[in-house]
Amino acid sequence: MATPNPHDGGADPHAGQPVAAAGAVSDGAPADDADAAVIFIHGRGATAEGMLEMAGEFDAEGVAYLAPQARGRTWYPNSFLEAIADNEPSLSSALAFLGDVRERVADAGIAPERTCFVGFSQGACLASEFVARNAERYGGLAALSGGLIGPEGTPRDYDGDLDGTPVFLGCSDRDPHIPVERVHETRDVLDGLGGDVEERIYEGMGHGINREEVAYVRNMVEEIASGER
Repeated sequence: MATPNPHDGGADPHAGQPVAAAGAVSDGAPADDADAAVIFIHGRGATAEGMLEMAGEFDAEGVAYLAPQARGRTWYPNSFLEAIADNEPSLSSALAFLGDVRERVADAGIAPERTCFVGFSQGACLASEFVARNAERYGGLAALSGGLIGPEGTPRDYDGDLDGTPVFLGCSDRDPHIPVERVHETRDVLDGLGGDVEERIYEGMGHGINREEVAYVRNMVEEIASGER
């Protein structure tokens, strides 16, 4: 049964939604002295501010942290494994919103290779799909408990080249929402697009984020901020 769509009635349900910010920011956008940016994407039922709490784990200066907020705390109404059409127009609106945040970062003079996407759960699915559809050299992608969107057999005819973008995929082997097979498919697709993919499957973890994943993402962000990547 489909989940009721809180976005029904609008062609662009996420239009006008706020973007939470922390770190090297000014008036909600990267500050002039920001050297790198991290775009956090929250999960279903969660908040942008909640995702920003992860930034407190990082010891990196000059980083702008931005977190868009989904309308109704949901990026799209149904499972990411449902037909893509069943998650429209919310899915397209969400992807466009991420594109707008990326443009905000670019307008501040921060190059894609200094921009990192970090998502959890529904946010990890959205981040993975966005990066695949807009493949170029980014600072990094961390998809925590998520994967590419669409039912089994969805064509993955993405254009572009990730050109060595660091990609981290972390998930449980028995996540109730994310089949491990979809994580493997995401790994293979992003690798095929030229990503430098690290996949870690954790036995019996359930649906969540563990300390090892946080440490990996922290290292990814710190390397981007320091110019090591």
